[in-house]
Formats: sequence, C-alpha cells, structure tokens
Amino acid sequence: MQLVVARIGRAHGIKGEVTVEVRTDEPELRLGPGAVLATDPASVGPLTIETGRVHSGRLLLRFEGVRDRTGAEALRNTLLIAEVDPEELPEDPDEYYDHQLMDLDVVTKDGTEVGRITEISHLPSQDLFIVERPDGGEVMIPFVEEIVTEIDLEEQRAVIDPPPGLIDDRAEIASARDAEAAAEGESAPEDESAPEDKA
Repeated sequence: MQLVVARIGRAHGIKGEVTVEVRTDEPELRLGPGAVLATDPASVGPLTIETGRVHSGRLLLRFEGVRDRTGAEALRNTLLIAEVDPEELPEDPDEYYDHQLMDLDVVTKDGTEVGRITEISHLPSQDLFIVERPDGGEVMIPFVEEIVTEIDLEEQRAVIDPPPGLIDDRAEIASARDAEAAAEGESAPEDESAPEDKA
C-alpha cells in the first residue's frame, strides 16, 4: 500500500538539496538515506534519497542524480510516496497512518453521529479530518487530542468533543440568530448620531 510521506519544496543552495514538507510521523524511517520513493507525478521518479539533514528546523534531502539547483527546482511540489505493508503499525500507539483513519465513523462523546472521515489534510500547523456529513456536507475537525478524544480502530470510529461552533449544526443556530439580527438591522434606520467605536 502506498502512503504520501512528504512533498518537495524549494531548492536549497546550489548542490541539489531540497526542502521537504514532511507528512509522516516517522521521517527517520521513511526518509532516510537509501530510501527509494515513488513520486506523483510518476514521471519524476522513482527517487533515491542520497543524504538528509535538518537545517533551521527543516528537513533537507538530496536525491541521487540531482546535482544542481536547476534539477532540484524541477522537483518542486512533487509528492514522495512510500510502499508500506498494510499490516504495519506506527511505533507510537498514539500515532496512526492515514489509511487507518480513512472511513472511520465520527461521533461525539454522547454518541451523536457526525459523519465519516473521507480525507486527512496535513497542514504545517496540524492535521485535519475532512468529515462527510450524512447530508452530504463537509466539516473539518482538527486532529488534536483536546478535540479527538479517542480513536477506536476495532469499532472503526473516532470520538470527538468539539467546541461550540466547530460542527455546523451548532454553528447553524448561531448563524440563524446572526441572519435574524442582520435582517432586523437592515430594516431599522441607521442611527447617525451613534458614536463611532474608536477602540
């Protein structure tokens, strides 16, 4: 099974190094020297990692056969894909591969159905679950322990404790109030004598 483990960023220096946006919790395993990775687009790869180092908090990689800045820039935005055994699990019990989380049912702590995970979005600040609601809508849920309180792979579900407004049915109540207030505001004449808020 194939997993996206990184996305190549800008060239670094003039000797073929590139910055990478890491999308795996195990970069030392997936992105170490000698690793051979498939690519998207496929025509760019496969790529073999020659060296890797951390510079100013960013991982820099050099690939075999890429020796200059021009070659490195040509790889920009390429996805790096590792072949992973579907039975393999991360070393840390609190970490999960994307394929383990896909299609999990999402429910609140009281058992209310929220939807089903259809995508995991890896942002620099955090990961997001893209959850398809029963009505076909989507909601984004940050994959942080304050909100996602339990992942139960046996029961195939993720339990969440969302803050108010995160899930749209709670937000709809607030937005309905806002809509009513806006409608009232539009129909009411403007009070030109009201002082401006200078704060």
